[in-house]
Amino acid sequence: MEVTKIENVTRVFKIGQVETPALRGVSFSIEDGEFTALVGPSGSGKTTLLQLIGCLDQPTSGQVFVKGQDVSRLTRNQRADMRRGTIGFVFQFFALIPTLTAYENIEMPLLLDSHTHQERRERVMYLLEAVGLADRAHHRPDQLSGGEQQRVAVARALAPNPVLILADEPTANLDTANGAQVMEIMTRLNEETGVTFVFATHDPRVIKYARRVITLRDGLIVENNSAGKKG
Repeated sequence: MEVTKIENVTRVFKIGQVETPALRGVSFSIEDGEFTALVGPSGSGKTTLLQLIGCLDQPTSGQVFVKGQDVSRLTRNQRADMRRGTIGFVFQFFALIPTLTAYENIEMPLLLDSHTHQERRERVMYLLEAVGLADRAHHRPDQLSGGEQQRVAVARALAPNPVLILADEPTANLDTANGAQVMEIMTRLNEETGVTFVFATHDPRVIKYARRVITLRDGLIVENNSAGKKG
């Protein structure tokens, strides 16, 4: 089943009288359980595409579907509900709340819904174990390495059981070893939970983890290929 479908999408940014096309008519779909990389140089449209799929922006023209629903037609509140329950996000700069512990950062999305304390605890501890940070549960972000912070961010994205995780340059601020560890964890969680991952990157060390690679250049898809998994 399709998790997301993009149909002839354009996105034009206008500043004063100057129009800058970020996407020029993009179409593709992503199925349940995929582990897909959006690749291309800076300015190719990768981040814009993630923002459209993630209901953070709306297309200038065309349609964006998530789980069969045309999200380009949703109200602001409906898009917020979609982000809260259906889509998880992993950001380049981690975006953790600095005053909260790893446990509390992961718990935060669960506080927005009617989960009991015990349900929240079980879910958070499961995710901390899954990303190898059970012993760092009560550390704040400034007490964690960059790799550990990004692993917390991955766990937080998974907390509400989304069907889709969007990751924008998830290893850009990590060294090679930490970046590889984060990608290994994301790959394993994709296989174990079946959640779909779509991540934007221009790093060839990250691209090799993808099972499908969609290459963008100047707002257009220039390649859309299946790729072998790492190893």
